[in-house]
Amino acid sequence: MRTSLPLRGSRAWVVALCLLFTHAAIADSHPEAMAIPSVSPAREGFSGERLQRINDRMEEAVADGIMVGGQGAIARNGVVIFNETWGMADREAGRPMTDDALYRIYSMSKPITAVAVMMLYEQGHFLLEDPVSLYLPSLAGLTVAQENDDGELVSKAPYRQPTIRDLLRHTAGMSYGIFGNTAVDKLYRESNLLRAPTLTEFIDRLGNLPLLFQPGSRWHYSVAVDVQGALVEAVSGQPFGDFLREHLFTPLGMYDTFFVIPEEKRSRLAQLYTPKGTVMDWNSPWQFSAETELVPADPELTQGYLDGSLFESGGGGLISSTDDYLRFALMLANGGSLNGVQILSPKTIEHMRKNHLGTADSSGLWGMDGFGLGVGVIESTAGKSGELGADSAYGWGGAAGTNFWVDPVDNVVGVFMVQSVPHQTPLAKRFRVLTYQALVE
Repeated sequence: MRTSLPLRGSRAWVVALCLLFTHAAIADSHPEAMAIPSVSPAREGFSGERLQRINDRMEEAVADGIMVGGQGAIARNGVVIFNETWGMADREAGRPMTDDALYRIYSMSKPITAVAVMMLYEQGHFLLEDPVSLYLPSLAGLTVAQENDDGELVSKAPYRQPTIRDLLRHTAGMSYGIFGNTAVDKLYRESNLLRAPTLTEFIDRLGNLPLLFQPGSRWHYSVAVDVQGALVEAVSGQPFGDFLREHLFTPLGMYDTFFVIPEEKRSRLAQLYTPKGTVMDWNSPWQFSAETELVPADPELTQGYLDGSLFESGGGGLISSTDDYLRFALMLANGGSLNGVQILSPKTIEHMRKNHLGTADSSGLWGMDGFGLGVGVIESTAGKSGELGADSAYGWGGAAGTNFWVDPVDNVVGVFMVQSVPHQTPLAKRFRVLTYQALVE
């Protein structure tokens, strides 16, 4: 594994001074957060000429209209070697994309929530094998739904109750409501589950709904991460957002990550787009469109970020910036620490990035070999992924096309941001492929 330190000779002093001045400049404008240092791509084994291919393809995507605007950042050995923006933050308003733009990260909220859970786990508050209902009694009576011979929905007791590890690896037996049309998904929508005003109300509604599968039997994307947020509240005694801000965001210098956007930062929020003709509402499954033309999305999809009218969703409710999320990813890559702050132990990070699915049916997990604790895992690029990248990489993405990964072998971290939902392009995958074709040392 390459390392950026120590440096030797007179060149070392030049680099050190450059980094010092970079830190000082950022500190003057944002005294709470120490800047992530940037260096030339060549210093960390990347070809600048080959990295230009990323800009070429992304500008092409903007010209073709399949992306209005976006941003990508790459770091190796803890320093940034690429950070570029493309297109517009708001096409209709004529506002260019900037490197401090704010994005709806949707399911990229999930790894953040998992880290919060693991922080409490490290403090000894629970074991991963503990039933969730020990801490959230409203979930003590969960049943499993089945259809009888007459096609009627009946419920029976599960073989066991979902555990905290089930929540983290999406084997709790829960569903989402907006991505499927099973009888259970319909019940989710009828209960208006995802529109609950508080986490307490969310859990109360969920406790009256059946499971779709036996806990532990299969991987199924679900609201389990929102349950993790409620678990954090119950165990810590703090509102979920307060816990994140105090114990994770502030220590890491993530001052642009929140559930509700402060008034003074709303002008930095990128416009959300959607493919023309897409059906997106809370009373039916989200549907994809054959159209590639992007139009402004329904403002209702943004309202909760402005007025706080919805519960703090650990599964998909955070706003963040590229710089903030890069800080989070670098903490993972650095064994749980950043800038001298130890969020999790290296052993806990190692545990999270292992494939925890075991014998569970993983046929619904597309493009990744397995799932750890809050993150998807690529055990081999010759596996389900099949694309150029890194063995043992882990990460996740969001419904608007955002994506990140951590590569513990080559010590590379990538963050890709874009805003169209439901996302229908392979731009994030292309960004990763173009990253690794530029890694020459």
